Amino acid sequence: MQRLFFIIRLFKEYVLGASLVLVSLLLLSLNDNSQIRQIRSMTLGFVGTLQNAVSFIPNFFALKAENSLLRKSNVDLMDEVNQLREARLENLRLRGLLGLRESINYPIVAAEVVGKTSNPQRNTITLNVGTDAGIKPNMPIVTDRGLVGRIIATSANYSIGQLVLNRDFRAAAKIQRSRVDGILAWEGGQNSLLKNVAKTLDVGVGDAVVTSEYSSMFPANIKIGVVAKVTEQPGDLFKRIEISNSVDFSKLEEVFVIQYHPDPERIQLEEKILR
Repeated sequence: MQRLFFIIRLFKEYVLGASLVLVSLLLLSLNDNSQIRQIRSMTLGFVGTLQNAVSFIPNFFALKAENSLLRKSNVDLMDEVNQLREARLENLRLRGLLGLRESINYPIVAAEVVGKTSNPQRNTITLNVGTDAGIKPNMPIVTDRGLVGRIIATSANYSIGQLVLNRDFRAAAKIQRSRVDGILAWEGGQNSLLKNVAKTLDVGVGDAVVTSEYSSMFPANIKIGVVAKVTEQPGDLFKRIEISNSVDFSKLEEVFVIQYHPDPERIQLEEKILR
């Protein structure tokens, strides 16, 4: 109580002024004089106008909190949209792979690409399957879009695949329409080449290219791509045939390894003749 009296004595001028203002307001409110009523009406009108003007000024702190909430909601929604988009793309890829499984007459093993080489001249991929899953060297690697490459090394749980876009890769291939045979190779760039095709043979832009029956490593009729360009050089006996690969090697995620084993009798006979 003494502290209250001390505060009142300390601020007595302010207390006295506030008390006089309150008494004045009380007297004004009780006074029913016409002039007082007019002043009261003008005061209420001024306060209302001021309140309307102030109402157009946004509350900064409330707006800041609302923006923060909206940003968080936007991030959550974008994350959900990305997850749904990824699930849809994965569903489309798996449907294609399942369709491939039904079209191949050999056992196949599904695999995920867990690594890629950084050397553009020796393109390889690492798969998360190995000898424990029955994977052996030289087995073909495919997707629903076509030929990817072949297995070149294995361990218990992993294997290395050599891509079609590799300078050491070779495969017997043919033009599906005209049955013209050649050797699939790569010399750099985006396209593969179909080599050893004579100038007199029938090859046109847009022709589909598939693996050939002459291959001892790949089953026949696996799609490779389409002929993108055919050129002839004076004095050269062969056409230069560029193939646009059906597989997009930059987007490989899931593949199949075909458990294909060449006929050992055929291999032994061909090796015997070539000796």
